[in-house]
Amino acid sequence: MAGKEAEPEDDEEGTDAEAPPKKGLFANKKLLIIAAAALVVVLGSGAAAYFFLFSPKPQTQLAKAKEPALPLVPPTVVFYNVPDIVVNIQGQDGNPTYLKLAVTLELKNAQEEQGIKVLMPRIVDQFQSYLRELRVTDLQGSASVMRVKEELLRRINLATAPYRVQDVLLKEMIVQ
Repeated sequence: MAGKEAEPEDDEEGTDAEAPPKKGLFANKKLLIIAAAALVVVLGSGAAAYFFLFSPKPQTQLAKAKEPALPLVPPTVVFYNVPDIVVNIQGQDGNPTYLKLAVTLELKNAQEEQGIKVLMPRIVDQFQSYLRELRVTDLQGSASVMRVKEELLRRINLATAPYRVQDVLLKEMIVQ
């Protein structure tokens, strides 16, 4: 009996030994899938590195295309200083308050500067009449200052009708 028990074990071992192990490149499917995935990752990362490091930046090219070329000749802008203006304005609770204003006018060319010099009494009159009506609260905040600049520019261009002032630049604005 002991011999009979040993024989079936040999038969089982014999069947395993009889099946030849698979050999070749496609023998292990798991190994093949892992190798293919690794190849895809390596090629993908190489392509991404090339794209980010060596390809031209489209945003930079668009920005360069939109930038206007600087003119070879500088602009012919002329700045004219208006004499300082001091006016009394309406203070809080009826207290006397003074405004000192120093501005510069931006003109297109030197020929307009001569016309502005001749019309300066008209400009000062327009400034005086407008500034005297202001209150201290009209001068608080950047939006208020911008409104004052726009109103001064409008009034100057009305007073100097054939000439055109491009901008009013504030040098000094003191409320005391």
